[in-house]
Amino acid sequence: MVKTYSYSDSQDVAEAVAKYIIQIQNETLAHSDKFKIAISGGSLGKVLQKGLIQSPELAKQVKWHQWEVYFSDERLVKLDHPDSNYGLFNQLVLQALPSSAPRPNVVTIKEALVNETGSTDEEIAQDYEQRLPRDGLELVGLDLVLLGCGPDGHTCSLFPDHNLLKENEKFIAYIADSPKPPPRRITFTFPYLKKSKNIAFVAEGAGKAPVLKQIFGEGKSGLPCELVNELDVPVSWFVNDAAIDGVDVIASKF
Repeated sequence: MVKTYSYSDSQDVAEAVAKYIIQIQNETLAHSDKFKIAISGGSLGKVLQKGLIQSPELAKQVKWHQWEVYFSDERLVKLDHPDSNYGLFNQLVLQALPSSAPRPNVVTIKEALVNETGSTDEEIAQDYEQRLPRDGLELVGLDLVLLGCGPDGHTCSLFPDHNLLKENEKFIAYIADSPKPPPRRITFTFPYLKKSKNIAFVAEGAGKAPVLKQIFGEGKSGLPCELVNELDVPVSWFVNDAAIDGVDVIASKF
């Protein structure tokens, strides 16, 4: 089931995303000692900062010490590189937390394996897959995966018409030819995304409206974000009004 929540103001979008995250956090921690969440790069870090840190009433409800944070995709660069998704999360979220606040457990790529030649890219992907949560020997999905939507309809590092859309065995795959720089990355694949307990997209701005018209249109676009919508997983979209201007979708408030 796909639900769409829209607001006119970016702050309202951020606070709605935060309320949604906290709701799933609380539901999860009622029966588990850890809340396992994946995030992506782009503008999501700023959304999390505004909703989970800068909104006092929401900030005090976040149980950071029980969070395990994963990345739905990562660029194969050092963790302090400007292109690193971890680096962005560290800058916008971890460093923005009060000094007295507990920190989440963050699962990054193994930085020591990163090199400029790409000879270890597959090993990095395999290592990250090994560190995904398991129940015994069985790999399990995350409680929540937060995603963005590129103007071309890509999400994670799954791009339109790319061979990785057909990957049906690996849960984490490496990509050496991303059409968006940097070219070398690792990414969740559809076999892992469909294990997720919940998935949410955050998409804002009038520039997203053309691709959202394709994703939510009557015809099949085959775009990665549309393929996520079709998974047997609850999917929520948090957007601002400009992003769904002219889009055939019924939106409500969270």
